[in-house]
Formats: sequence, structure tokens, C-alpha cells
Amino acid sequence: MASLSDALEAVALTDTGKLRDHNEDAVFVDPACGVAILADGMGGYNAGEVASGMAISILSETLRRDFSVGLLHGAENYGDTKCAERTLLERIAMANSAVFRASKSEAECAGMGTTLVAAVFHDNHVTIAHLGDSRLYRLRGGEFRLLTRDHSLLQEQLDAGLITPGEAYYYDKSLVTRALGVEAFPNTESHTYATQPGDVYLLCSDGLNDMVDGCDILGALVGASADLPRTAERLIRIANDNGGYDNVSVVLVKVLRDFPASAKAWLKRFGGNELSG
Repeated sequence: MASLSDALEAVALTDTGKLRDHNEDAVFVDPACGVAILADGMGGYNAGEVASGMAISILSETLRRDFSVGLLHGAENYGDTKCAERTLLERIAMANSAVFRASKSEAECAGMGTTLVAAVFHDNHVTIAHLGDSRLYRLRGGEFRLLTRDHSLLQEQLDAGLITPGEAYYYDKSLVTRALGVEAFPNTESHTYATQPGDVYLLCSDGLNDMVDGCDILGALVGASADLPRTAERLIRIANDNGGYDNVSVVLVKVLRDFPASAKAWLKRFGGNELSG
């Protein structure tokens, strides 16, 4: 069985915030199989909490099983460069179907959905898939980069030049244009990037980036190499100190060393013989 537990360090933390009475965010991370997921639910009553919980439950179970057997950590060098991305998108489609069916069949769940950002680390790469405005950032050396693009009405207005970044502060940030579970088939965006030892990846709900500006997020992440759990706590504390208007969640993943694909693990998955030499 392939394990990345000595290649990745990770922590996940979620908080209700200062004004909400329940938490509609849900998080999951397992460094041993290289899977990190964050969902921010939406819907009346407690339906948002149901949607995000369902998404995390289904994806964590299926992706951990898929990525822990060695198949996907070895596939990039042995047969299919798109194996990880395809599997991630298939599992997201499965979760989408479950949330969508529940929203149609249960009155108290009508109209529910959830944003989603998920990352799978494999063969010195990370594959990212997302829906909505939950984000994934990367800190590499001194470069702090947003690797996702918000699926939101606000982002569309910015892209079209209808408003300026300065004006965006005063616009409604809550209207997403894509989400998991609101349509029968999700329009999931996905990308794959090479990783490097020392990289720190931050998955977050909008309760963080709406409350904390990029400079302060970067300032907190600079110390991540020393203490990942304390960095997660600091990010949530800053969001709450700045108002805590929403639930706030963070997942941090640090790359400790290279994790190239394992030919041995891949062959074992299919019952083949080990390579000689």
C-alpha cells in the first residue's frame, strides 16, 4: 500500500465564527493518501450543513479508498497521465448526484448545495477540482498564488470589467455560479500542478478570505513550516477577530519531500510481477 504520510504534513480546522449559530462548513484531510477536501454548504434551515456533510462523507470514503491502494500514485508513470484527475471528477460527480437526489426528494433539503475544493497529491503533482468560491492557495518560497478562480457573479463582473477590484469590496460576494448538488451534472473545474518540497497549500472557505486580506494570510503562512496546527488556528483567529461573520475553515498541506510514482505499488495493484533490476 502506498503511503504519503512521510511526504506530506496536513491539518484541517473549522469554526462556526462569531455570528452564525451552526457550522455549514465541512473539512477532511488524510496525508497518508494525499487527499484534502473542503466544502461550504448552502440552503435553508440546516440543509447547507447536510449538503457539505454528505459531500465530505462520500468523497472522503471513496477517494481515500481509491488513492490508498497505490493505483493512482503510480498511474502517472504507468499508463494514464489523467488517471488521478479523471477519478477525482468521477467521485465528485457521484457526490453531486447524491446531494442532488436528496435535495429533490426531501422537502427540508430543497435547494441545498455546497461549494467544494478538493486536492489530491500524487506523483509529485497535485490535482485540484473545485466548484463555487472556496479557494486553494499555494505558498512556494516567497510567491503566494491563488490556484483556483471563484465561480461567482462577482468574479464574472470583475472578469468582464464591469467593476474594479476596489469596487468589489462593496458588492455581494455570496452569489456563486457553480456548486455541488444544485444541478444533475456538476460543471467542475480541474487543474494539475507540479509540487515542490516546501510548498504549503491552503484550502479555505470564503469565511477566511472575505475576512482576512491576502497580505495577512501570507503573513500567517510564512510560519507554517514551524507549526502547521498553530498556523491554522491563527488564520481562524484572525478571521474571527475581523468580525467572524461566517463559518471559517482551513486545510493546510505541506510537502515535506518528493513523492514520485511507485512502479512496485502500481504493479501490485494489478497483480503483476515486480520490475527486475
